[in-house]
Amino acid sequence: MGIVNLDQQSKRIQISSFEMDSPIVFNFFDKTSSSERDEKFHRALYIGVLALMEDRLSSFLSKTANELGTELESLKIIFDMKRELFYKSSVKGVLAEEDIADYLNEFISKQRLGDKIELTGDVSGKLHKNKTGDIVCHLNNDSGAKIAIECKFDKGVRLGDIQSKDIFTKKTDTAWSQLLEAQANRDGKVGIIVFDISLVDNSILSVVQDVKFLPSIGFIAIIDSQKGDYKNLSIAYMLARDIAINSVKIDLDHNTLKVIVNRIIKDMSDIIAIKSLVHSNIDNCRKILSQIEKSILLMEFNHRYLAKFLSDGQLSKEDLLDFYSGEDVKDRFRPIEKEIASLGD
Repeated sequence: MGIVNLDQQSKRIQISSFEMDSPIVFNFFDKTSSSERDEKFHRALYIGVLALMEDRLSSFLSKTANELGTELESLKIIFDMKRELFYKSSVKGVLAEEDIADYLNEFISKQRLGDKIELTGDVSGKLHKNKTGDIVCHLNNDSGAKIAIECKFDKGVRLGDIQSKDIFTKKTDTAWSQLLEAQANRDGKVGIIVFDISLVDNSILSVVQDVKFLPSIGFIAIIDSQKGDYKNLSIAYMLARDIAINSVKIDLDHNTLKVIVNRIIKDMSDIIAIKSLVHSNIDNCRKILSQIEKSILLMEFNHRYLAKFLSDGQLSKEDLLDFYSGEDVKDRFRPIEKEIASLGD
């Protein structure tokens, strides 16, 4: 009898006891607490079935089965599965929330902030049966100040500027409404709504390129999760954190605040862009140096064999083989290559 059996009447799957030998699967569950392993197994099975339903993934596997090493193949599978699943509405929301929470935890750790990240997307908040506000950030060791974050990877969500809102039309989620709702539902002093560049409405993109501050409403941040680019979220988080911790109950000139915050956003974005250019230039300089060193070694190598040929009038078969293979050049280049790679570190 096979491992998998189907109960046609109840439409349920029955899986008998089985074992498998897979370092990747073992390492994953080894790093998962025993209390979470059953839930993770169910999710892995569900995600795997979704991936296998995709013809493109199946085609990829068949084409690369004999060309890629095991580790590279595994990485490609994971990448393609994540990309395919990202666009499935049933799972992309949960994956987005977890990825953003993981990024914030890592960011907070690097910045040595005393903040705590809590996933709240499946728990009702202060509003009746309302789960808006996927992540709550408790600031300064749970001092009471909180940032409410809503993850909205949905092209159907428009900006919803109050100046263009028609209250007599059917209620729909907008960036404005979700920001206000998340803060009210999670008792947040400041709110952030996160969109992905590949799943965001043009009404938002026309107003927000990276990060946007809306006085009395909150922050809009656009990330690129498929490239692992969350820098706009970190900018929005640090500004929201400063406002949440340092704000006091006084009458603020919101227009002035908007000017200052948006100037800070621009300057921070410029600095990050400059840093990226520097790293790109370092990589390009390494490539240039590498090519120069290769050319110098090849000129010396070719000159040596030319001198030998002019002196002896011929090259032996062994000499021709060595000249053709150039192994001596490759051996001499290895330590130089390591030295170039270490430049700028």
